[in-house]
Amino acid sequence: MGKHTAIFELHRSSGARLVDFAGWEMPLHYGSQVAEHHQVRRHAGIFDVSHMAIIDLKGEKVRPFLRALLANNVDRLTVPGAALYSCMLNEQGGIIDDLIVYFMAEQEFRIVSNAGTREKNLAWIETHAVPFKIQVEERPDLAMIAIQGPEARAKVHEQLPATLKERVSSLKRFHATWKDDLFIARTGYTGEEGYELLLPGIKAQDWWQRLVANGVMPCGLGARDTLRLEAGMCLYGTDMDETTTPLESGLGWTVALEPAERDFIGRTALVSQQTAGGPSHQQVGLLLQGKGLLRNGQVVITDLGEGVITSGGFSPSLGRSIALARVPRGASSCEIRIRGQIVPAAIVKPPFVRQGRSCLPSELTD
Repeated sequence: MGKHTAIFELHRSSGARLVDFAGWEMPLHYGSQVAEHHQVRRHAGIFDVSHMAIIDLKGEKVRPFLRALLANNVDRLTVPGAALYSCMLNEQGGIIDDLIVYFMAEQEFRIVSNAGTREKNLAWIETHAVPFKIQVEERPDLAMIAIQGPEARAKVHEQLPATLKERVSSLKRFHATWKDDLFIARTGYTGEEGYELLLPGIKAQDWWQRLVANGVMPCGLGARDTLRLEAGMCLYGTDMDETTTPLESGLGWTVALEPAERDFIGRTALVSQQTAGGPSHQQVGLLLQGKGLLRNGQVVITDLGEGVITSGGFSPSLGRSIALARVPRGASSCEIRIRGQIVPAAIVKPPFVRQGRSCLPSELTD
C-alpha cells in the first residue's frame, strides 16, 4: 500500500481512479481525464499535490548556502515571498532535481521539490548544509493543493478572509504571501493562472471541499501531465535527470553564470560544455503532421541524426499529438518512427498552449 495524502479519503469517496506515483496512492482521474484537462483550460480545476516535498531551510548563512547549491541565483530574491525556479545539479552538471525556492526571510527559505526525488534531495541538501550550519526541516505536516485555470484566482479569493484577500489579489506571478498557517503562492504547473496553497494537513480537506462546492473540478495526475506538456514544462525523470544538464534539457534559462565569482555546484561542467560550443543535443517541441501518437522513447529521425522523444502524448486543447524531444542541436526537420512507420513531424518551440490559447504558428494548426 502506498502513502496517503491528507486528502486521500476524499479522492476515494469521489470515485477517483487511484494509481501509484512515487510511492503515493494518487488520483489519476475522476472519470474523464480529457474533461478535467478542458476544465482547467476553460474554468478552474483543483489538484492534490501533497506528495511534493516541502523543505524549510534556516540559518545565518542560508543565502550563501543556496548560492552554492542551486544553478539559479537566489540573490534575485530580495522581497519576502519572491520565488525562483531552479535546478539543483551534481558536479557533472546533471540535474538532481528541479524545484522552486521561496524567500521567506533573510535567514529562512522554503524549497518545494519533486516527490520521487525526496530521499536523495534531502540527503544531498543535508550533506552540503553542514559547513554552513543550516537547519534542514522537511515539512510532512503540510499539505499542498493547486487551483488552476482562468477562474482559479477568483475562486480562491472568494474563500479568503478580508484581511488576506487584498494581499493575495495583488500578488505578482512567482510570488507568495502567508498569514498564520496558510501559505499562498501564485505558481503552478499547467500554463494557466492560479495558486498553490500550502497548509496544515488537518485543514486541507476543508479547503478542498469548499473549493469544489464553489465549482472547482477535482483533477488527477493525468490531466496535470497533459496540461504541463502543452505548457512545455519539463517533467523530472523523463525530460531531464542526473545524466542531462540544463543546457540540453531546455532549461538553460534557469542557469545564472553571472556573477562569475558565484561558484555553484555543477558550474565548472556547464562552463566546459558551453566553452566546447554547447551541448550536442537540445530540447525542442514536436507537432505530429500525420496519423499516430507521439510517445516517450520513440526515435526522432532528423536531418542531423537521431534524437528521442522524452515526453509525448495527445493534446486535448489542440486535438493533435505533441511531444518534447531531445534532438541534435540545429536540426530543422524530422520524422518519427511509429510502429514501423515513418511519420512526418514539425519541430516547434514550446510552449504549445498557454492560458487556453495555441502558441503555435497558424500554418501548423489550420
